[in-house]
Amino acid sequence: MVIERRPLREQIRDELMERLTRGEFAAGTDVNEAVLAAELGVSRTPLREALITLAGEGVLESSQGRGFRFAPVSRKEFRELVAIVAALESLALESSDPVHLLRIAPDLLRLAQGFPDPVAAHAVVDRRDDEWHGLLLSGCPNERLLDLLAGVKAGMRRYENLVVAEDEPVARESEEHCEIARRLLDEDLPGAIAALRANWVGGMERMLAHIPQD
Repeated sequence: MVIERRPLREQIRDELMERLTRGEFAAGTDVNEAVLAAELGVSRTPLREALITLAGEGVLESSQGRGFRFAPVSRKEFRELVAIVAALESLALESSDPVHLLRIAPDLLRLAQGFPDPVAAHAVVDRRDDEWHGLLLSGCPNERLLDLLAGVKAGMRRYENLVVAEDEPVARESEEHCEIARRLLDEDLPGAIAALRANWVGGMERMLAHIPQD
């Protein structure tokens, strides 16, 4: 692990999320802190701080005296996380500068129209989706809101990493993103927010096809 000029707990957290993405941790398995600290070459204190952060994001579960484990997948929790993300993104879009939204709307439409085929590798879909939503919210001035959104998205992304391999083909509906961009071009913010919520619901239903029944 490369040591950077930022808190060690943040580097450890990112490293664990990368390992989770690569499928090195299975849902429901316990975290062996001593082994993990030795593998990463860090002390138990920053490791535990990183684990507490991941527990707050829903990636881990913790219990008194029993340490941490990677949280099992749950269709109910995934639905709840998506509902929160949809609400937070809608609020971020609503609080964005209308002039900025109108300025980026053509780029949002261009990016959406440039998405790959309706079915593409999960890693490709993820990358394009992150780029698009990042641009969509680039005019939100509320940094606390964006930080909260990032934390909830991390919990939601855990599901995608656990149930879908990077190279596994997944459905991608670019028209949903085009509709949001068109609404912004028409200066119809309520319509864009409604289309954004519909996009999250559609994405949720597509992902639920990969999550086992509770």
